[in-house]
Amino acid sequence: MTGSGIRLPMPSIEAQNLTELVSQFLDLLRETGVGEDAALNRLTPAAYPEDADASAEFADATRADLLDRRAADARVVQAGLASLGEKPGLPDELVISAPEVDPWLRTLAALRLVIASRLGIEDEPASDPEDPRLGVYEWLGYRLDLLVEAADELDEV
Repeated sequence: MTGSGIRLPMPSIEAQNLTELVSQFLDLLRETGVGEDAALNRLTPAAYPEDADASAEFADATRADLLDRRAADARVVQAGLASLGEKPGLPDELVISAPEVDPWLRTLAALRLVIASRLGIEDEPASDPEDPRLGVYEWLGYRLDLLVEAADELDEV
């Protein structure tokens, strides 16, 4: 951690994998229409689960903006990951400035929600512990936990 942000170790293979996940996430946000994908529905849950009409009205008014904000957050993450390759010869260390922490947190959480949706995870663990996506889901949870701890320390400074 630094006075102006957070420093986290990020091996290049993990950065490459996360870059690919963020790219796929941005594709999902661009290409999927309303109601067509359970993962997007999970990112934009019903505001009024007991009232379908009110939920639909709220979604019509807010869904596009919410998904646009998620895309903007993902582009912040994408830019941060791209900066890793700009320092050849230095240890693989990700530097996240204080204003970028929240977009990182939101994007990692959103990626986990998308993967959880694909795995069928609601309240219970995945039904197939051999599914390779479960490892990605858990790895994102680990990375998210590290970032939350670092962000908490940043707030204490």
